[in-house]
Amino acid sequence: MRVLLFDIDGTLIRSGGAGKYSMEAALQAAFGLTEIRDRVSYSGRTDRAIIHDLLLLHDLAATPENARLLEAAYLAHLPEALATREGLVLPGIVETLARKHDGIAIGLLTGNVAAGAAIKLKHYGLADHFAFGGFADNLSRRDDVARRAFAEAERHLNMKLDPANVWVIGDTPADVQCARAIGAKAIAVQTGWHTPEELAAAGPDHLFPDFTHARELWPVWGMME
Repeated sequence: MRVLLFDIDGTLIRSGGAGKYSMEAALQAAFGLTEIRDRVSYSGRTDRAIIHDLLLLHDLAATPENARLLEAAYLAHLPEALATREGLVLPGIVETLARKHDGIAIGLLTGNVAAGAAIKLKHYGLADHFAFGGFADNLSRRDDVARRAFAEAERHLNMKLDPANVWVIGDTPADVQCARAIGAKAIAVQTGWHTPEELAAAGPDHLFPDFTHARELWPVWGMME
């Protein structure tokens, strides 16, 4: 059995900055802030780690209660932010997900919390393609999300998986790193914010300009017309 684990932001979709906007709007709504400090990195990170850093940057205690307040406000703002920004599904994604396949399971490995991932995938019409996934609820480290995704794949399939048959697909060096943490292969796509040189330095098995180029792997994965 082969397993494909997709990142969301920068890999499946570009949201036009809806996630960052929603986090900043959530800080204002939940804590009454009037000034937003723009010094937190979002790329390749988990929602939990981003929330932690945003709280500290704005002189707020990074307590579980404050994290819950900020996450809830973020999720409340996200649907409208997606609707009012010019996002898109990235090249090659719909074409690949629409392929008939036998002996392949397709899931998620994302830094989003599960509720945020569901909102984004529903907005872009992709939700029905993913029956399982690893999400960042209660996890800060991307490697731990990868381990959760691998365990969820085994649970969903009710079988032990060979990590050599698992492919992690993402747009950041962190996606490559977390693939290695579970012994999986890594595909990096240049559809996010990282340069080709940064992605190549992470050592992926394949580096593509976008996912249309992944069609060369369809025979490997057993994808058919």
